[in-house]
Amino acid sequence: MKQNSKGLSSFISTWVPRVLCLFVAIIIFACVRYFNMGSRVVRIPLSVTLPQDSRYVAESLVPDYIDIVISGDDDLIYLVDPDSVSASADFSDVDTSGISRRSVRLEYERDVFEQTALTIRSDPDVVRILFAEVNG
Repeated sequence: MKQNSKGLSSFISTWVPRVLCLFVAIIIFACVRYFNMGSRVVRIPLSVTLPQDSRYVAESLVPDYIDIVISGDDDLIYLVDPDSVSASADFSDVDTSGISRRSVRLEYERDVFEQTALTIRSDPDVVRILFAEVNG
C-alpha cells in the first residue's frame, strides 16, 4: 500500500511543473504562429454606385480605388491574385443631403480564403461621400 501512495504523491508533486511546461509550450506555439502571420496591402478599383436621381449629386470626391489587406501565412498571401477581388459601395438609395456612409463590399471566392486560413478586409471599410441637393 505504501508503494501506491508513494507513486501518487510523486505524481502530485510533479503535476505543477508539467502543467506550467504545457502552458509555456502553448504560449510559444501561439507566438510563433502569430509572428509567422503577415499582411499584404493591395490597391484595387472601387465601383461606386451613385443615385440615379439627379436630385442629389456628389459634392466631395468619389474614390476610385481602395486598399485591401490580405492577412495570413507569409508563404500564401503573395499567391493571391488581387484581380480576383472586387470592391463596391452602393449609394443609390441616398435621399438626403449631407455626408452618407456605406460599407465597402468585397466579392471574392470565399472557399479559397477559408481553406488557406487567409483573411481579407478593406481599408477603410467605410466610404463617405458628401451629397448636395440640386436646386432647380
